[in-house]
Amino acid sequence: MASEGVLLGMGNPLLDISAIVDQSFLEKYGITLNNAILAEDKHKPMYEEMGEKFNVEYIAGGATQNSIKVAQWMLQVPGATSYMGSIGKDKFGEEMKKNSKLAGVNVHYYEDETTPTGTCAVCVLGGERSLVANLAAANCYKSEHLKRPENWALVEKAKYIYIAGFFLTVSPDSIQLVAEHAAANNKIFSMNLSAPFICEFFKDVQEKALPYTDFVFGNETEARTFSKVHGWETDNVEEIALKISQWPKASGTHKRITVITQGADPVCVAEDGKVKKFPVELLPKEKLVDTNGAGDAFVGGFLSQLILEKPIEECVRGGCYAANVVIQRSGCTYPDKPDFH
Repeated sequence: MASEGVLLGMGNPLLDISAIVDQSFLEKYGITLNNAILAEDKHKPMYEEMGEKFNVEYIAGGATQNSIKVAQWMLQVPGATSYMGSIGKDKFGEEMKKNSKLAGVNVHYYEDETTPTGTCAVCVLGGERSLVANLAAANCYKSEHLKRPENWALVEKAKYIYIAGFFLTVSPDSIQLVAEHAAANNKIFSMNLSAPFICEFFKDVQEKALPYTDFVFGNETEARTFSKVHGWETDNVEEIALKISQWPKASGTHKRITVITQGADPVCVAEDGKVKKFPVELLPKEKLVDTNGAGDAFVGGFLSQLILEKPIEECVRGGCYAANVVIQRSGCTYPDKPDFH
């Protein structure tokens, strides 16, 4: 059984501003599909323009928060999951709190007085998504918040900890504290490659966290970028997954397992010097709404089964199930109850 607070996530809570856009909008702001970037000054007007031009939906998001909510939904045990991150003291922040409570996640947000809640433009075209994140308050998270007794208690209580790579841009020292705690206490610590730009421009902090990881998640594009950045001279996802799994470890208690998703292609799992491939259930094109949150949902579904101490193939099946549900809906949302057996 999943106990209270068994899974902890830390990350950047963002409100998704999601809309189906057109090609000219993508070109205007220099956005490519299937990518995730941080907003630069040239992107600032796009949030308002999306609201004026397209039919916009507001959905509580942020990669880690999505995964934690999906795990919570799969587990159906109130308060099995906890989450920390930084929001603003504003309308969007209140929305976020309400949404997370409804999802059954025990959230301990740091509330920044001076900065608005972070947002993420989700531009959807032909079912594919591109993300442009304006971190704002999410960027203000400090390890001082983590060290407060009521927050550190969540770390102490958790047996599994998951942090998306995006949090490396905000608070690498918080990640380090939690990673060292996990290694010292034989807990399962997992991270995600998250986006090509993380592998490219946050290589040093990513490398510092990597030895602590027991599970590394990512997709094929991120894996190939990781390979390129490290001069591995291979585009073969299976080889890359294997090399990541063999990266030196801070603690010898658990082996590292790398899990790379490839959209509709099989999921690659590297462990013990071998790669296994698991086919995914294909969805007819007409049922696809958007891929926003698919990778996050996969991780949430996977972790929900890992917590229940299921074998890896069941974890992958849980991940594929959750992703399949989410891509048939707008954003990282799901029905009241899972139908996973």
